[in-house]
Amino acid sequence: MEKTNVYFKNTYEESREVFRSHLQKIKQKWPDAELSTETIGQGQDNTIDMIYADATTSNNQVLFFTSGEHGIEGYAGAAMIHLFVEEYLDQVDEETTGICFIHALNPWGMKNFRRVNENNVDLNRNYLYDADSVPTDVNTHYAKESELFLPKGKIKDLDKERKKLYKDLGIALAKEGYGGLKEAKGMGQFQFPRGVYFGGSREEETTAFLKSIQRKLLGNFKRVIHMDWHTALGPTNEITMVVSENNPKEEKELETEYHLKNVNKFTPEKVKGDSTNHFYKLKKEEYPHSYLFTALFEFGTFGTSKKAELREFMTIILENHLYWEGAENEKDRKWILDEFKAMFYPEEEEWRESVLREGRNGIESVLTTERILPETLKK
Repeated sequence: MEKTNVYFKNTYEESREVFRSHLQKIKQKWPDAELSTETIGQGQDNTIDMIYADATTSNNQVLFFTSGEHGIEGYAGAAMIHLFVEEYLDQVDEETTGICFIHALNPWGMKNFRRVNENNVDLNRNYLYDADSVPTDVNTHYAKESELFLPKGKIKDLDKERKKLYKDLGIALAKEGYGGLKEAKGMGQFQFPRGVYFGGSREEETTAFLKSIQRKLLGNFKRVIHMDWHTALGPTNEITMVVSENNPKEEKELETEYHLKNVNKFTPEKVKGDSTNHFYKLKKEEYPHSYLFTALFEFGTFGTSKKAELREFMTIILENHLYWEGAENEKDRKWILDEFKAMFYPEEEEWRESVLREGRNGIESVLTTERILPETLKK
């Protein structure tokens, strides 16, 4: 049994302290490596922390890990960075490979165990290539069912609230269809600031920061290999690679090439403002001669059945409702928060051990294929 407490921390501050401590080991291979902190949002102690180093001889490629874009999901992402530093860092060729690790792109969300930032923005719907052209009416399915996704008064009786929500979801499914409801969830929306999946009304500070790092890496290195760590989506206790359709290869081809069981592709038309889509667009428009691999890596929790997806809807909607309007009963408040944590950062040892196991598989499979790690590790 793995010592999961070594990698999975209980607070944002504890996780950040561990991340900052990685600099000492990294400097043994990259003496010029630097830790930088960027204060983000309302709290002075909410920081995005980054460890960066150029290759020591020639900037042929860079390994880029990002975590905490969705706040609470940052605990698993920080565990992956820690795992990599402990188990794989020594196998990287520092002469030709640089590194860039980012802890907590959404520090407020990570600190408060929320998925969104303090402006209720789902940051992974905020990365628009033209920051001045925020869409307003792109999510027609969401707009039709907006009452379903918006908070309406204090939660007085959770059992009644859940029954009503199930009923409303059933009505929405009948009207919009299963695909329509999934599209309403996945695309993001830009009309309802207090609603779930809000992509923002302007470019967020984190978005501007990450865009600048994407540009820096594409400008400094010939090859950029990016793994963005998330939780919840995909089969329970398994890793799933989520790739933009800007990657020209089909899912089966990607599964074979990267030795992964689960690969999902999504279209930029159905997921607005995704950070990996922006990365691809930036590379195409401004750095056409660079090589870029960028993907999200999800550790599944609830599963992939329709029942599990409805549970996800319920959890997201109830947590957002609780945040804005509160609950009369402490027991109801605790149940909602526990369910939310079960979706994005479960406490069960089985799940945390699976993250470490599946994380190793993802790291070795992707990074040997992309020539960051030696071929001897390939499955």
